[in-house]
Amino acid sequence: MNLYFELMQVPVFTMEDVCKYYDKDKIESARSAVKRLLKQGTVVKIRNNMYTCISGETGAPIANRFQIASNITPTSYVSHHTAVEYYGLADQVYYDVYVSSETKFQSFEFDGYTYQCVLAKCKLGIESVKYSGGIKVTDKERTLVDTIKDMDKISGLEETIANIQGLHNLQEKRIVQYLEAYNNQFLYQKMGFLLWNLRKQLGLSDEFFSLCRQKIGKSKRYLTKDTSDAVYNDTWKIVVPKSISHIKNGEEIVNDGI
Repeated sequence: MNLYFELMQVPVFTMEDVCKYYDKDKIESARSAVKRLLKQGTVVKIRNNMYTCISGETGAPIANRFQIASNITPTSYVSHHTAVEYYGLADQVYYDVYVSSETKFQSFEFDGYTYQCVLAKCKLGIESVKYSGGIKVTDKERTLVDTIKDMDKISGLEETIANIQGLHNLQEKRIVQYLEAYNNQFLYQKMGFLLWNLRKQLGLSDEFFSLCRQKIGKSKRYLTKDTSDAVYNDTWKIVVPKSISHIKNGEEIVNDGI
């Protein structure tokens, strides 16, 4: 048995995975084997008890950032703008990899990327991608909701708008389901304001926006932490920048409400 070629079939593996190839003294044999492969430079350590093989052709790790993110914890998956990248909707490569997980892990760096933990508060909308080497990623609807929910923490307003503009023909029922799971009044406000002008592109009905309005109550909030040069939108009871510009195409987005 050539252990290296066996492990090449598993983009990300642990010591427990290596144990499966031995009948006796499993853990000791696995540790010795991994230590030997590390010394040979054919395997590299990602973090504690997490490894990947090095490609003999390219000299680079065979595991990509999406596969790594999906294997950090038993419940980890690709989310937020890293999910946007996975779907090919980002106009640049980001070196922060956002990973949702039910259990917290410490941020770490590997192969030029920094893996950041986002504690998961919703178990819906996670897809296990077939023939992908174990990738788990939020679907486009959940990605949209998460991106808007954590806008100030992760993406910022302009990047969030750019992400929204890359989406088309979403499943409204899924979005409503995820909003109900989060049960966040402010999230309904942000969703209503940011999605209204793109409702046709996104495939959202008037009923969806009526639902958002019903959920916001009388609360008045700021769309972003930046409160300079802002105006109040009475429809969504939200204070927003006078003009929200999208750098990618220079178009100004003016929300006309409903």
